[in-house]
Amino acid sequence: MSRAWNFSAGPAALPMDVLQRAQAELLDWNGARASVMEVSHRGKAFMEMAARAESDLRELLAVPSDYKVLFLQGGATQHFAQVPMNLAADGQRADYIVNGHWGEKAVAEGAFYADTRVAASSKADGYASIPARAGWDLDPKAAYVHVTTNETIHGVEMHGIPGVGNVPLVADMSSDILSHPLDVSKFGLIYAGAQKNIGPSGLVVMIVREGLLERRPRPLPKIFRYAEHAAADSMLNTPNTWGWYLAGLTFQWLKQQGGLAEMGRRNQAKADLLYAAIDDSGGYYRNRVVPAARSRMNVIFNLHDPALEPVFVAGAAEAGLLALKGHRALGGIRASLYNAVPIDAVRALRDFMAGFAKAHG
Repeated sequence: MSRAWNFSAGPAALPMDVLQRAQAELLDWNGARASVMEVSHRGKAFMEMAARAESDLRELLAVPSDYKVLFLQGGATQHFAQVPMNLAADGQRADYIVNGHWGEKAVAEGAFYADTRVAASSKADGYASIPARAGWDLDPKAAYVHVTTNETIHGVEMHGIPGVGNVPLVADMSSDILSHPLDVSKFGLIYAGAQKNIGPSGLVVMIVREGLLERRPRPLPKIFRYAEHAAADSMLNTPNTWGWYLAGLTFQWLKQQGGLAEMGRRNQAKADLLYAAIDDSGGYYRNRVVPAARSRMNVIFNLHDPALEPVFVAGAAEAGLLALKGHRALGGIRASLYNAVPIDAVRALRDFMAGFAKAHG
């Protein structure tokens, strides 16, 4: 079997060490003579695994003691609606900073349960930047302020955490969580789909300040209330045992690599390498994002001749460089450089880009 370099935006590459360990343990996990997907989630072995996964995540992110860590089913899109269900009363304002496709989606889904207002947007420049903090029209009585820290489609990243006063800051960090050190205490709630830097799809990791769990703005079934999941240690219903297990292996791998400071260094080096290949191409490759807002996770670019882009994608796939086709909303090329993508993969892409420009220049 020959594996390729995987630049998929999600579901994305997993660390090879994690995949190999999961493969070795698939039929007999932890001496159970069954897989982790076949044992009781309330059995001692699984409970110990779940506790270690939470402990490792808390260590990686230095999660304060007054925050709950939840391992939930579904995807981040579900929480576009579920966050206001839990945090905002009917008609209460919730402020959204929109710097791309997923921020737009969050506003639309949240509008069913709150007065979602766009407090700042970079739509005017085609989401090529992050709205300057000085221009945010925030309501001090808002239920929360929502940000998308990294936009996978438009290739922009929020570098640094904005201050929003006493209003809880809520962040969709699906595509940049665990990619660099983070001050969790500046957020009221963080949620992230697992399928980029954590594990397989179907799992959502949430970090939420305990005080926010006391909000009860409307009657809700238990399954939709975050406080109920927290009280049940994320086992209100049968959890995604496979996703939780793989997330735990990924957390162990991250610690073995040197933690988030080291991952931040690696991710910056990968991004710098690829952006340099674009910027130094003499206009053959073009990235339209304002440099200060360029994403370290998702690098988007176009060729000088759009007709060559499908040729580029096909040729890259033949060369073992997978999933480089841009999102259908923008087209072009997109290379996702999540934690599990090694710098050798980026070097291979850089070399392919140089060869393609020479052959098709």
